[in-house]
Amino acid sequence: MSLTISQIVNILKLNIPLSKEDERKIINGVNNLNDSLNDQISFFHNIKYIDKLKKTNARACFVDIKFADLIPKECISLVTKNPYKDFILISNYFHPKRKSNGQISKHSFINNKSTIGKNVEIQEGVIVKGNVMIGDNTIVCSNSVIGNNSYISSDVVIESNCSITNCKIGKKCLIQSGAVIGSDGFGFAIDNKFTEIKHIGEVQIGENVNIGCNTSIARGSLKNTIIGNNVRIDNLVQIAHNVQIGNNCIIASQSGIAGSTIIGNNVIIGGQVGIAGHLKIGNNVKIAGKSGVIKNVQDNSVIGGYPAQNIRDWHRSTIKLKFMK
Repeated sequence: MSLTISQIVNILKLNIPLSKEDERKIINGVNNLNDSLNDQISFFHNIKYIDKLKKTNARACFVDIKFADLIPKECISLVTKNPYKDFILISNYFHPKRKSNGQISKHSFINNKSTIGKNVEIQEGVIVKGNVMIGDNTIVCSNSVIGNNSYISSDVVIESNCSITNCKIGKKCLIQSGAVIGSDGFGFAIDNKFTEIKHIGEVQIGENVNIGCNTSIARGSLKNTIIGNNVRIDNLVQIAHNVQIGNNCIIASQSGIAGSTIIGNNVIIGGQVGIAGHLKIGNNVKIAGKSGVIKNVQDNSVIGGYPAQNIRDWHRSTIKLKFMK
């Protein structure tokens, strides 16, 4: 598809003065500053790439007003307060989310005790077991298994090779390839031998949640594992049984959260963070990558290091260690 500059400005409701000639110019795609062609649109939001901004071949570029004068004359400056967000919104026009084709492969298996909604796409190799409900317009991709006692709402995309059981998934979620949701957690008694506890809880996932490839979310042992709305979970994340995660949280790759820890709203967790069990992490907390969290964290804290502490104290400690002899 193609969009004119005028259409892009109108879609985003930007107040930008443009010449008649610029309004009619055509955009055929999106790209980064370095690789853009002269019929594509790009964006600038990181000072590290200022040299690439000055040399870009893009036909148009979203940019903050502070850097608008650095754009080449051939490139149309689209001044906005949030260049990256506006770029994403336009990118979604050129690359819209896939929609269900409503076809159920004859090479899939659906238990007759399950309910399939309208316009659901189920690809080859999918297995849907008993007591499952799949909502309207949902897509289940090749070789995924939807196990017993699962409720999947409408407009959900489950990519290939996922294992989902004992869970409820809200509207407009994306479950990426290889994710395992609803498996038994890591819990047992030790008395010369291991005695595993039978997990009888489930996983409850809110609406508009993205779960990355090969991420594992365990079902609750006695109560439920809960993921709030609008959460973004990266690839290779481990979430243990009974964990509760609030709304609007971000968890980067290779992080692990041990059992029964409660995480508030708007929390950002960097890559390779380890969080011990039975802790309470407050609202609006930010945790630096590779940190080890072993105690409760108050609201609005910014922490880092191992053991994790106020990030300024961590930086001071790092500087002192550097100059110790």
